[in-house]
Amino acid sequence: MAEQSTQEQADHTSTVAKHYNELQESGLEKRKESRIFHLRNFNNWMKSVLIGETIQTVCRQSQERVDLSVLDICCGKGGDLLKWKKGQISKIVCADIAETSVEQCHSRYQEMVDRARNDRGPNRIFSAEFIAADCTKKRLKDMYKDSNMSFDIASCQFSFHYCFESYPQAKLMLQNACECLKLGGYFIGTTPDSYEIVRRFRDSPDHRAGNDVYSVTFCGEDVDNIPLFGAKYDFHLEGVVDCPEFLVYFPVLEKMAEEFGMKLVYRKPFDEYFAEKSEMGEHRALLGRMSALECYPPPEGTALVGNCPEDYKDTEIGLNKLKDEDARPEDLKRHRPARVGTLSQAEWDASTIYLAFAFQKVKDINTGKLWTEPNSKERSRKRHSDQHTDTAECSDKQQKTS
Repeated sequence: MAEQSTQEQADHTSTVAKHYNELQESGLEKRKESRIFHLRNFNNWMKSVLIGETIQTVCRQSQERVDLSVLDICCGKGGDLLKWKKGQISKIVCADIAETSVEQCHSRYQEMVDRARNDRGPNRIFSAEFIAADCTKKRLKDMYKDSNMSFDIASCQFSFHYCFESYPQAKLMLQNACECLKLGGYFIGTTPDSYEIVRRFRDSPDHRAGNDVYSVTFCGEDVDNIPLFGAKYDFHLEGVVDCPEFLVYFPVLEKMAEEFGMKLVYRKPFDEYFAEKSEMGEHRALLGRMSALECYPPPEGTALVGNCPEDYKDTEIGLNKLKDEDARPEDLKRHRPARVGTLSQAEWDASTIYLAFAFQKVKDINTGKLWTEPNSKERSRKRHSDQHTDTAECSDKQQKTS
């Protein structure tokens, strides 16, 4: 039985690696033709907000100037590199099971370096190293160029669920994410919400759920007696994912994370996270810049991506309410009719099987040292000291120049 289990794990590992190695990179124009163009941008927006806010939090709680180091677990083809660049990090380690993906990630990074070299003005690019390894079976610390490296942030986006194939795999994945985190550092990620998936399974007579965009099919026999590890389901997302995944029972993840000195900061389903963050000005503007929502009604000459009227039933209700509250002059309403940003219902159903999470390292399990956040007075005094130092350095440079 043990040999069979080991063989099954090897099969799943090779299936996942093969799937992502063979996944073709498509250009922007090709992606625009995709049924899930807005959904992919929406999920990307979720990551942008999560990563951006975590960087801001780390910088805000630090008493010193921060040269941020990041571990990107399951980095894929490097889709988050620009997000880390925007966050002005100093160092990143990218690791993924798919060797081809890691090579493409490295190439994308090198293109960023080359562009920055040709740009005028200061445009610092972080240093990077790349590791092709199964993060559920290989200890990353043993593979770093500097084994004493530490990180401010570890990130695992849309991939953590693969480690819940077994307890040893989940434990090693958590060890990789957490053991080299600095005290006060964060482990963040996005992963399918097991509660929501199981609810959809139980609401379906054949233990499957989905639409023309996604499908999830439970592989077990008893949906009311699901194991903590190895609870496999098949997941398909149009043109992006088509391989087995595993349910992550979050209370178990939270308990396991405590063994590495981690404390849960939040666990939020995507619908809740979106409702909270989309009301903030900066994040709201980013929704438009990233084309994360579809314009409804569509501008003249364009078509909706949804395939049936039901896809926009709730959107239509919201639009009519907006029209009823529209106090603009009638001629302005005719020239600039009310429109809203939305996802088709099929895309929304696909997106809301996910959640966002953040853990903070509050204890060094080797030394027993506990994290204490600097109070506002200490941070204010440090900022004042930094400003004084900047002024002195600037004055000194001016004197030397003259």
